[in-house]
Amino acid sequence: MSFRDLIRARAAGGGARIVFPEGDDLRIQSAASQVARLGIAEPILLQGSLSGDPRLVAVGDLLRQRRPDRVRDGLHALDLAADPLLFAAALVAMGDVDGCVAGASYPSADVIRAALWAIGPRGDVAAVTAAMYHGFVDDTVLTYTDVAVIPTPTPAQLAAAAAAAADDRRALVGDEPVVAFLSYSTAGSASGPEIDRVREGLKLFRKMRPDVLADGEMQADAALVPSVAYRKNPSSRVGGRANVLVFPSLDAANIAYKLTERLAGATAAGPLLQGLARPMSDLSRGATPDDIVDVAAMVALQGTARPSGALEEQ
Repeated sequence: MSFRDLIRARAAGGGARIVFPEGDDLRIQSAASQVARLGIAEPILLQGSLSGDPRLVAVGDLLRQRRPDRVRDGLHALDLAADPLLFAAALVAMGDVDGCVAGASYPSADVIRAALWAIGPRGDVAAVTAAMYHGFVDDTVLTYTDVAVIPTPTPAQLAAAAAAAADDRRALVGDEPVVAFLSYSTAGSASGPEIDRVREGLKLFRKMRPDVLADGEMQADAALVPSVAYRKNPSSRVGGRANVLVFPSLDAANIAYKLTERLAGATAAGPLLQGLARPMSDLSRGATPDDIVDVAAMVALQGTARPSGALEEQ
């Protein structure tokens, strides 16, 4: 079963309600029809003007409460609430819907800002990041993170990306995450501040998710190829079988996922925003209807993700 078929099958029948703020886009309309037909979710399309919608006042109040510094008064709050992207994100935050898929026409930065404003991050992770899922012909599925949000993550942000990806992977793929913190060094073969940052990220991650198998720093071949892992770090329990790859920078992750898609012939699904209090995700503005269906399925499944082995928030 391909990864596309897997996530659609896992999401089917879950009863999620997904809002699409770009309901006038023909690709969104086509995807929404498929989402409904396949039983992935109940699609809710925002179309035309929102003026007169009885939920505007509640949405405006939420936006004002979350960011009083950005809302001048009640009338300004209503104006902001009438923006379909903010309105959709607020519906997710209020629990009126289970998730949001946007970005067919909105830039990624706008989608992320709306999600952060209305929904906000989860309490147990230090950052909102993004992951890409690649499915290969042998049914292998790899998770790459962070592919879209933080250019140079701190150790805490690396750990947050890894924790959110591990949680989501259980819900989306249905297997156990095996996490590799990637670098140009494997097990001390080189040294430097960039390597120290990765090592510290691993330490923080192990405190956050003590039940998840993780190792680092390691090179990509040591993470994925058992024979290479044996030569470079034979004591590693992760080497050669990692399925969640935590990249040291946005440059590395973004380049790697696009090379994987173009040169390895892998199916790519995402980028999927992770680490939000409730699910909302971005689309490429070049997304096809099938791409949109995939992201909708992933967002529906994200709503079932639960942290395992996490420490209680202090």
